[in-house]
Amino acid sequence: MISTWRKKRASRRSNSKKQIEEKTMELLMVPSHFKCPISLDLMKDPVTLSTGITYDRVSIETWIENGNQTCPITKKVVKTLEPIPNHTMRKMIQEWCVVNKDYGIERIPTPRIPVTSDEVTVILRKIESCCKLQQGSESSRELVMKMRKMIKESMRNKRCFVANGAGKILSSILVGFTEKSSVYEVETMEEILSTLTILLPLDGESKSFLGSKSSLNCMIWFLKCGSLSSRRNSVFLLKEIMRMEETWRVEELLKIDGSLESLVKLVKEPICPTTTKASLLTIYHMVNSSQLSNEKARSKFVDLGLVELLIETLVDCEKSICEKVLGILARICNSQEGKKRANNYALTIPVLIKKLLRVSVLATEFSVSILWKLLIEKRDNVVLINEALQVGAFQKLLLLIQVGCSENTKEKASELLKLLNLHRGEVECIDSLDLKNLKRPF
Repeated sequence: MISTWRKKRASRRSNSKKQIEEKTMELLMVPSHFKCPISLDLMKDPVTLSTGITYDRVSIETWIENGNQTCPITKKVVKTLEPIPNHTMRKMIQEWCVVNKDYGIERIPTPRIPVTSDEVTVILRKIESCCKLQQGSESSRELVMKMRKMIKESMRNKRCFVANGAGKILSSILVGFTEKSSVYEVETMEEILSTLTILLPLDGESKSFLGSKSSLNCMIWFLKCGSLSSRRNSVFLLKEIMRMEETWRVEELLKIDGSLESLVKLVKEPICPTTTKASLLTIYHMVNSSQLSNEKARSKFVDLGLVELLIETLVDCEKSICEKVLGILARICNSQEGKKRANNYALTIPVLIKKLLRVSVLATEFSVSILWKLLIEKRDNVVLINEALQVGAFQKLLLLIQVGCSENTKEKASELLKLLNLHRGEVECIDSLDLKNLKRPF
């Protein structure tokens, strides 16, 4: 009895203490001169414009990036767009945070001072001179590492380096290094590749440098012989280059020994999901067009066993990878070799039917397109048609037309239904149609 009474008294005291703290927090007001005039929040990195008004760095930089060249408060044109850090104000805010830490206010960290355009220009010039002359107080590799560290500190630093042409300079340096093969230069090239991936997306001029024959040879070499991080960085840059979908780039890649094998290996032995996606996108851009070089690429990929590998990947993969795999299969099945390999593989039809209405609208459209290419041309292949019927193709396609799809997909699905309907009485569906997890387009 006494124990119960003590527990209740302790509970009442703790509750009253919490209520007092809550009321105190309500009464605790942030001093107005600690608030940013734009966001009205506590400033974390106070900076002052030439007009003498202090703002939070993120807020005022966003204001300037939107094309404004005036002070938001005074409306006067600022003399310089580079704000000056207000260290006195920051220290005052930090002291206030420490005094009020009992009320749950955390001390703001001391921010790193962002790089200026002048500093970026100096660093880029040093890297250029060191790489060309192989001399100087700091090696080119150390300078590139220093540059990468600065870029990773903040998005502002990254924007500053991009604006000053860092991507173009590093890409041109990489072209110069590819003709040499010493260990020192290989290590520098690895650092350059790593830094370029941080600067993505690259501008057109940078892509032109990276798309040169020597640069492509360099990236393929790293794909074949480099470390995991080098292979990862190389395929990211290859994806960026192949997005331009220029035929001559595909031709150059086809001439390099082991280029296609390296891309297929990244799908077969994945490093991480992002690397797999980058590799799949690179392959997609290589087989997407109907040009002669793209047809050669499709043929080589088929010979490497890509069709079977992609179908096996479809069995258990995430949505994004599934869409990319189906997109590649749809392009490869434009060729007779690709269709033959897909038809001869036992998992093809069951996996494609399984993906209908279960992943996304795009995945469904790709699946219908592939089924149409495989079945319509082989109207006399009763075994293939019966296999499709057994795994529920007729029911799935009928449901697809009922729930709605694009006109092109609807036409293909209708043709498939007419074909399958001719053989419906010969077989019995062995795969029950579970409507629970269907992905509908509405």
